[in-house]
Amino acid sequence: MGDNSNSELGLARGTVSVVPHNDEWEVAGRKTIAKLKELLGDTAVDIQHVGSTSIKGIYAKPIIDLVIGVNDFADILAKNALLEENGFIYRGQDLPGQHLYICGEGEIRTHHIHVVIYQDTNWNNYLTMRNYLNSHPEDANRYSDLKRSLGEKYADDRNAYTAMKEDFIDSILYKAKIESAQTMNGL
Repeated sequence: MGDNSNSELGLARGTVSVVPHNDEWEVAGRKTIAKLKELLGDTAVDIQHVGSTSIKGIYAKPIIDLVIGVNDFADILAKNALLEENGFIYRGQDLPGQHLYICGEGEIRTHHIHVVIYQDTNWNNYLTMRNYLNSHPEDANRYSDLKRSLGEKYADDRNAYTAMKEDFIDSILYKAKIESAQTMNGL
């Protein structure tokens, strides 16, 4: 993207370092969302800042995670040349039902942009996790503590770091689902 006004944003590819929350992450997220909306137009049904940098007060890797909801992957893949010209590099389908773009210079990654089908399970899980943790500070703090300890243990093994968070993430998504069902049933 070339507009990295926050020099503390970014990590070397494959490494892990978690740092205290930085309010500039929200600014960086908004700027990147605006740029993507300009480039993608109606191809992007919605774009949201997600991941730990979108959760107030917790430690996070200093990489902005965004999720783009699309109706059809072919629509965004057709824009790969335009996106690349603007610093959004296509990395492929990193997970089932999800394509990944990255931003950064050389081996430094500043943004991960996840493209999913709008309102499918992946889309909903990204927003559910963010919204739940922002409204439940006790669970957000537990997640922050987990990230800090895993970040120290797996500083050079991002795959292990990510895998070791899965059970916690699954538990949060489960709690959010239960809370949502209770709210819908007036409990």
